[in-house]
Amino acid sequence: MTEPNEQLARRAVARLPSMTFVMTSGYENDRAGTLVHWVSRAADEPPLVSVAVPKGHAIEPLIRDSRAFALCVIDPEDRRLRGAFAHACAPDERSDPFDSLEVRALTTGSPVLARSPLVLDCEVVRHFDLEADHEFYVGQVVNAILKID
Repeated sequence: MTEPNEQLARRAVARLPSMTFVMTSGYENDRAGTLVHWVSRAADEPPLVSVAVPKGHAIEPLIRDSRAFALCVIDPEDRRLRGAFAHACAPDERSDPFDSLEVRALTTGSPVLARSPLVLDCEVVRHFDLEADHEFYVGQVVNAILKID
């Protein structure tokens, strides 16, 4: 029996590759981060990436105001980092998840996890409300860290 198109589409999309990133942003004295799993290359010249971000997260106004974000690859098994960035609270509503982590800033000023083996520091070039459970950001990579073992 053939599955309905919507169920088949969901199963097919679930097979697309994904990695675990912490998307970060900061503006003035506030900073936030959230887990994201869908990041892809959008263009080579200039280097652009696209990111699907869960709607309603406290990071949204920080990205809007700073016009920047960073993407830090993390080990999907790192329960400490996953737990620290799994919540959608505003920065002033819970303890700062960055407090016990070594953090630095690159070009945009977004907080960057120092232990991340791959970091993309991005300026926002487009934002789309998908009228779904995620929003879509396109960022131009203006700096990066790549640690090769």
